[in-house]
Amino acid sequence: MLTKSYRPVSEPGGRTGASGVRTTRTTTSTSPSGTRPTGRRDQSGPGTVRPPRLPRVPPHVPPHIPPHELFAERLLAVLSGRRPVHWMLGQTIGDAYEQLVRLAPRTPLRARGTNPVVRGCRGFHPRPGVVEASASIAAGEQVRAMAFRLEQGADLRWRCAAVEIGGERAGAGARRT
Repeated sequence: MLTKSYRPVSEPGGRTGASGVRTTRTTTSTSPSGTRPTGRRDQSGPGTVRPPRLPRVPPHVPPHIPPHELFAERLLAVLSGRRPVHWMLGQTIGDAYEQLVRLAPRTPLRARGTNPVVRGCRGFHPRPGVVEASASIAAGEQVRAMAFRLEQGADLRWRCAAVEIGGERAGAGARRT
């Protein structure tokens, strides 16, 4: 085991302070030759004082985002091909998931060369626990409309119950062909 020894060393051209005492500095030596021990990872010199490690701060919690705005982004990610359909598995109810499975392979909201974005999203609350929303999706110069319905379950989680895009409908009451 290596031990550190501390010895006072006079500064080159050591100065004498006002009290007549010669100023010195303390150096640290880890071996008689003054070299670092093998396997040392930090590149700071001996005797370097490191700042204390700060406690972890929890990540910033974003401000409250309405559920229809969150779902507009989620549905866009699936219908543009950026996320797989099974990503929405626990976030849909009724026939909405099966209809998304049929719609997603065609990626109706994908545009060549540009990523589609939600330009705007509005929600209407016809009754408590239900939101009917519409979003405009822009990809380059192309703008598409998407409408969807969210229902809040007994566990207070929102789930998508229906989706409609440019005349193509997915969800409750959809015609199967």
